[in-house]
Amino acid sequence: MDVVRGVIMIVMALDHTRDFFGMPGANPTNLETTTVALFFTRWITHFCAPTFFLLTGTGAYLSLRKQSVGQLSRFLLTRGLWLIFLDLVVLRSFVIQFNVDYILTISNVLWALGWSMIALGALVYLRPALVGGIGLAMIAMHNLLDGVRSANPLWTILHSPNVIVLAPGHTVLMAYPLIPWIGVTAAGFSLGQIYQWPVERRRAWLLGAGTAATLAFVILRGIDVYGDPFKWTAQRSTLFTALSFLNTTKYPPSLLFLLMTLGPVLLFLRAVDQKTPTFLQPAIVYGRVPMFYFLLHFFLIHVLAIVVCAARYGAVHWMFESPSLDRYPFTPPPGWGFSLPTIYLCWALVVVSTYVPSRWFGALKRRRSERWLSYL
Repeated sequence: MDVVRGVIMIVMALDHTRDFFGMPGANPTNLETTTVALFFTRWITHFCAPTFFLLTGTGAYLSLRKQSVGQLSRFLLTRGLWLIFLDLVVLRSFVIQFNVDYILTISNVLWALGWSMIALGALVYLRPALVGGIGLAMIAMHNLLDGVRSANPLWTILHSPNVIVLAPGHTVLMAYPLIPWIGVTAAGFSLGQIYQWPVERRRAWLLGAGTAATLAFVILRGIDVYGDPFKWTAQRSTLFTALSFLNTTKYPPSLLFLLMTLGPVLLFLRAVDQKTPTFLQPAIVYGRVPMFYFLLHFFLIHVLAIVVCAARYGAVHWMFESPSLDRYPFTPPPGWGFSLPTIYLCWALVVVSTYVPSRWFGALKRRRSERWLSYL
């Protein structure tokens, strides 16, 4: 699982690099304005969040080999609260925006992951198969609620991303609704059971489940009756029609979005189940320290943006100003934005720069047994 998580962490950095160095306000999935290369630069990163949540649940189950259910429940509760604090207080201001004015607060992946861990902390007292059933039901059925329209903040938090605070000097956006993400984490907890099976049985199950989920996506998307609030449509070319077919909804993640991403992830888990290919082995370094890498790579991307801004404009004050909802994650200078080759170069620089610190921290975690290290 470390190599799968590590590959996903590397891919994740591409999306965040594009946030900082791409054209401000550009929507890579808007088929009227995007390019094929830009679309897939965004689309490939769709695999990141589902994998994080799935493997969070799987890792929780496997940790039961070292601790009791009660101990796991308490750890999930405290780590979940820690992730929520990191997302709302630390990450936005100190790591991404480099200021502490809190003009814009966006509840993002750590927020949802924290609440998913808290929910799983309650569910772990049930049989793993039942936990998985609850998770799959949340994944499969939550799109039945798409027609509900409510401005209630609780409903926004649970299912419909929206602004819940819009006041002078402060905006709060709920970007990651909780219901489907809790479901993915619960399903991942049940998935952990297969790692107690004999190797060939486990590999066969991963192959079958991954293939079934991928085919289910193709069939359900083709029928286009249920599973995503937005239907695919014929476009100006066959290629762009295919992009429309793949352009499923992430906020909140629809059933089709999760089938599209989790099916291949299960196949990837099967592919590296027994042996990690040599060219993927460096990814294990990142996969063993996901939280450390997550915080570090955001910091380095912003530092790199400051360096580029200074070289280009001779000033950097924009890099410390709070963003708006349509200009995220910072207020860009006039004319800011770079081509995809430049974005990919910056991405490579960030990933390479995080390798040695990540390897050092991974070695530290293996040498030391202090409990606080498990929170990073």
